[in-house]
Amino acid sequence: MAEIDNKNLFTKINVGSGTDLMTMTRWVLAQQQASAEATGDLTILLTAIQFGCKYVASKVKQAGLINLLGLTGEANVQGEDVKKLDVLANDIFRNSLIASGKVSLLVSEEDEHAMVVENPEQRGKYIVTFDPLDGSSNIDCGVSIGTIFGIFRVQDGEEVGMKDLIRSGRNMVAAGYCMYGSYCEMILSVGSGVNGFTLDPAIGEFIMTHPNITLPPRGKIYSVNEGNMKYFDEPSKNYVNAVKNKYSARYVGSMVADVHRTLLYGGIFGYPADSKSKRGKLRILYEVFPMAYLIEQAGGKATTGTQSALDLVPEHIHDRSGVWLGSKEDVEELESFYKQA
Repeated sequence: MAEIDNKNLFTKINVGSGTDLMTMTRWVLAQQQASAEATGDLTILLTAIQFGCKYVASKVKQAGLINLLGLTGEANVQGEDVKKLDVLANDIFRNSLIASGKVSLLVSEEDEHAMVVENPEQRGKYIVTFDPLDGSSNIDCGVSIGTIFGIFRVQDGEEVGMKDLIRSGRNMVAAGYCMYGSYCEMILSVGSGVNGFTLDPAIGEFIMTHPNITLPPRGKIYSVNEGNMKYFDEPSKNYVNAVKNKYSARYVGSMVADVHRTLLYGGIFGYPADSKSKRGKLRILYEVFPMAYLIEQAGGKATTGTQSALDLVPEHIHDRSGVWLGSKEDVEELESFYKQA
């Protein structure tokens, strides 16, 4: 029998070298290991969100082929026509999040009421607010759409309820969105900056492709629906008229796509309240808060014009607001028009 050379039995491996890939799961685990207070619950919850995003991404790619584009003949609680893919995406995320065992309360754009996990033994310490398929009116024409989510922690020592939702965005512990377009990308923050992960369909994993996304102080793009300008208040009108002389206009009409471009290139995105929608049209809990959180984590700023977007306190789960967000100096310039008024 040959002798074993104990000196050469083990090979040293340098983690992070060669073709090593940083997957989203691995990155989240690394954040967990770096925190002495981490329990792993958020890691499991984010894994459930990943699964939902992968599932929806696959269905979006098939939508035109398997008749997922037709209307259900119903409207959601916002009065918008619900498409079959909206309903499917909502079911996917609801089931995945509940199965994780880490949530107590869910709020979805598609459901009129907040969903409480009935069995106390199956409840976790987190609350997830989400828009399962933002921009779904653009599905038919192939424009990028996405899922937006925000995560809150249940207030300690108390029964979960509306008090956990009727509070400011400063209480969020994580937020992100997943964009379904020419590729599938997840943008995520757990309170320590913003990172982007692109889905590699060959291995079924989100791979880090945009580490430490940081907004420039000022950009060169403004993104707003100028078709509604006649309904804007005077500060917003005056700002748009001033900025159009120096910036390029880019507007998709899908919030995920417009914010994604703003996050990567800088500039400003606006969907202000107006005379038609005096409170604004974007839902605070699952559109304004998550996007404002990401923008601030990337060094930018988000405002209604008169106050920080994350300082809003919704009156009910589907409450709305206007918002301007993007590069810090651009948003501060917008705010100066409101101060002048």
